[in-house]
Amino acid sequence: MYDVLIIGCGITGAAAAFQLSRYQLKIAVLERENDVADGTTKANSAILHAGYDPEPGTLMARLNVRGAELAKELCAKLDVPYRPCGSLVLAFSPEDDATLHTLFQRGQANGVPQLRLLTGDEARAMDPNLSDRVTSALYAPTAAICSPWEYCLALAETAVVNGAELHLDTAVTGLEATEEGWLVHTSKGDFRSRYVINAAGVWAQAVHEMAAPPTFTIHPSRGQYFLLDKSEGNRVGHVIFQCPGPNGKGVLVSPTVHGNLIVGPDATPVEGDDVSTTADGLAFVRETAQKSVPSVNFRESIRNFAGVRSSTDRGDFIIELAAPHFLDLAGICSPGLTAAPAIAEYAAELLADDGLTLTEKENFICHRRRTRFHDLSLDEKAKLVEREPTYGRVICRCETVTEGEILEALRSPIPPRSVDGVKRRVGAGMGRCQGGFCGPRVVEILSRELGVTPDHIVQDKAGSWLLASQTKGG
Repeated sequence: MYDVLIIGCGITGAAAAFQLSRYQLKIAVLERENDVADGTTKANSAILHAGYDPEPGTLMARLNVRGAELAKELCAKLDVPYRPCGSLVLAFSPEDDATLHTLFQRGQANGVPQLRLLTGDEARAMDPNLSDRVTSALYAPTAAICSPWEYCLALAETAVVNGAELHLDTAVTGLEATEEGWLVHTSKGDFRSRYVINAAGVWAQAVHEMAAPPTFTIHPSRGQYFLLDKSEGNRVGHVIFQCPGPNGKGVLVSPTVHGNLIVGPDATPVEGDDVSTTADGLAFVRETAQKSVPSVNFRESIRNFAGVRSSTDRGDFIIELAAPHFLDLAGICSPGLTAAPAIAEYAAELLADDGLTLTEKENFICHRRRTRFHDLSLDEKAKLVEREPTYGRVICRCETVTEGEILEALRSPIPPRSVDGVKRRVGAGMGRCQGGFCGPRVVEILSRELGVTPDHIVQDKAGSWLLASQTKGG
């Protein structure tokens, strides 16, 4: 019998597991995919929003600002790439100017510090590649960027280090209320728990309706992106937004913590978790982005991708007890990445109010470090290679990722099970060639270390086979 069972291990579920692992509780996390952060969390804008966009008084507003504060602290403690670059929202017309004043007032009401309204010339002085058409801008210095999947992984790993159980490839198929709490049916057997947290992302409505009558509807929205080579990484120094509209914060242009440039997204209704990309959608992203930064060189694009946001008909985060001992964390669209640790704090408060005893551990571990060979000095590299020669074998030339780093990931609390799982942990395959050089070598290492033949190694999700063999499955 678990005290708390969490369904879903994207950023929301991982943050909930991290927060609850501070206490003397027996916790399990069920994830339907073969890795954490394998849904919306791995395919978003990677922005930690300042908090001026949500309507004052909403959960989004309250938890955005608190989450941004916590993210800065957690990224430092858990060794997650983080860059406090600030953001600019651009205006191109008198109507946009009025929108900026509204956002400024919202930000003040939400407690966002250091907001400033700038003229177009002041904005261009800060980011010279902005369009000459920009008439004014809202500057939010507390906005930041991070590595979203590394953030999620760090939270989940720390939860596991502190005693939480993670069950991958474990899809929830049904829920039954019991006298003690809940019986959770899954593709890998049944679990019993006193409390259940629904952090299932796009599938949160389906999970909710296993436990309670319908109270919300998820309307999945797909956003498509360009990821540009590092040659474009300094095109802008801030996160560049246009004025938000009914479909969200619009198309942005932003640096990434890995030195690239990301451009997107659009917003298109889809069914389920459809992450296909379209020529029309990408053309819209390109044309819209060039209104903000005309000089972006899209010939330097190295990858297109899409993510699906779990928007609902409520217009706010859904964080509430939907049934006895059953807590929904649903509709966690933007600014969900930013708000995640604050959502987890609030979730713990609600469970405590509902009777869950929260006794803090005396030995809670809240630190994490991983080796990034590329970032070491020459002297540090030499000493590391002398101590462990596998760090001297470069596997990914684009990102200078070594075999030692991959082996370190494979011996971590949540080891990768796929080529993309390695990429999310150490960056192999993230560079200009997108794994063209290092991919076969990563497969070789995974095959050797996992004790399986190469034809059993997948690119990402279950079934994404790279090699064909008559012996597969034998």
